[in-house]
Amino acid sequence: MNSNLILAIDIGTSSVRAALYDHAGKMLPGSLVRNERQLTGTLDGGSEINADKAVSQVVAVIDQLLAATENVKGEITYVATCAFWHSLVGVDAGGKPTTKVLSWADNRSRDQVADLRKKFDELEIHNRTGACFHSSFWPAKLLWIRKAHPDIFARTAMWLSLSDYLGMKLFGDTTTSVSMASASGIFDIRKCEWDKPLQKFLKIDRSSFPTIAGPEQTFRLTEKFAKRWPRLAAAEWFAAIGDGAANNIGSGCASRSKAGLMVGTSGAMRLVYRGEPPAKIPPGLWCYRIDRERVIIGGALSDGGGLYSWIKENLRLPSNIESAIQKREPDGHGLTFLPFLAGERSTGYHENATGAILGLNANSNAIDIVQAAMESVAYRFAEIFDQLSSVVKIEEIVASGGALRSSKVWTQIIADVLGRK
Repeated sequence: MNSNLILAIDIGTSSVRAALYDHAGKMLPGSLVRNERQLTGTLDGGSEINADKAVSQVVAVIDQLLAATENVKGEITYVATCAFWHSLVGVDAGGKPTTKVLSWADNRSRDQVADLRKKFDELEIHNRTGACFHSSFWPAKLLWIRKAHPDIFARTAMWLSLSDYLGMKLFGDTTTSVSMASASGIFDIRKCEWDKPLQKFLKIDRSSFPTIAGPEQTFRLTEKFAKRWPRLAAAEWFAAIGDGAANNIGSGCASRSKAGLMVGTSGAMRLVYRGEPPAKIPPGLWCYRIDRERVIIGGALSDGGGLYSWIKENLRLPSNIESAIQKREPDGHGLTFLPFLAGERSTGYHENATGAILGLNANSNAIDIVQAAMESVAYRFAEIFDQLSSVVKIEEIVASGGALRSSKVWTQIIADVLGRK
C-alpha cells in the first residue's frame, strides 16, 4: 500500500481548512482542521484582511494539522492549495505589504469601472481576458489605488494575489499559477500572459506582476519553515489554483457536459473542459483557466448563503421554515426579491445594484420573504445556465456548498427552476 500523503489547503474568505489525503484522493479520518475567520468590511465598501494576519492563519492551520496527525504513518510528498480568486495585495521592494489584501467583494473601485469603459471596448477586453470591467477585478482596483493612494501606488514594487504573498513567505518566491493570474482581469487567457494593453494603460511595469509558473513547476519551503515543519521539509508544493476551479474538480465536474453549481457565502455555476476558451465568450459570463490546457467558464453571484444569513439575522424565522416553504406553491407569496445586497456580478455586472423587496403588504410574513429570496437566487442561476448552454450542452448539474447542504428545500427550488430532478 502506498503510504505517501498529500496535504490539501483551502484558503477561503470565511475559513482556512486543511486535511491529509492518500494518493487515491481519500481524506484521512480525523485529519480535517478548520479555522473560521471574517474579512473586515468598511463603510465605503471595503472588504479586506491584513496580509500577515492572513498568512498567520494559514500557518496556524498547518501547525494544528501536523499536531493532530503526528501519529499518522506516511510521508507527505505533495502540498496542493486553493485560494479565493481575485484577491489583490501590494508589496514594496523589501516584500512588506503596502496595502491590505482586498477581496473580490471590495467595491471601493466601483467609480473606476466607468473610466475603464470609456477608455476600452469592454467586449474586446472581455473576450481577451475573460473578465468584464468590475470592481472585483484588478484593473479597477489598481486604478482606484493609484487615484486614492498615490503614495502607496508609487512605493509598491509588486502586485500579488494572497496566495502569491503566501508563497513569498513560505518559499521565498512570488511565482503565480495560470489559474490565479487568469482571474485577475488583467491576463490574456488566450496567450497565457499578462495583458499588455491594460498593463500599459495602468502604467505598471511587467516586473511588477508575478512570473507565471511552468506546467510542472513546484516549490520547496524556506529553511525557516522547513525547520518548523520537518514533515513538510521534502514536500513539493504546487502553485495555488482558484477555489472555484478546485470546487469543480473536487465535485467531479471537469467535462463539457457536467456543470458544477455551488452556493456557499456567494454562489457560482461553472463548466470545466480541456481546450481553448470559446471564440466568443457570452457577455454575462467570465472565463478563466485552470492551467494551460483546461478552461473554466461560468458566472458568479455575490449573494448566496450570505443572503440567507442576512435574512436569518434580521428576521424572526420560525424553526420550521424549511418544511413551511416545502408545503407552499412556487411564487405563491406575490413578492419580487432582488438579490443584490452585495451588488451584481453575473450576468449584468451592475456595479451599483442594490437589493429590494417589492410587493409587500399587510399579509406578507417572514416565510414569504425567505421563499422569495431563495427563488430569486435560483432564477439568477437560470440566467447563468442559459448563457452556459449557448457554449455547450449541459447534461448534468452537480450541486455543492454549505448553504445547499443545510437547506434541502433551497436545493429543490434551484433544481425546479433549472428543470432538473
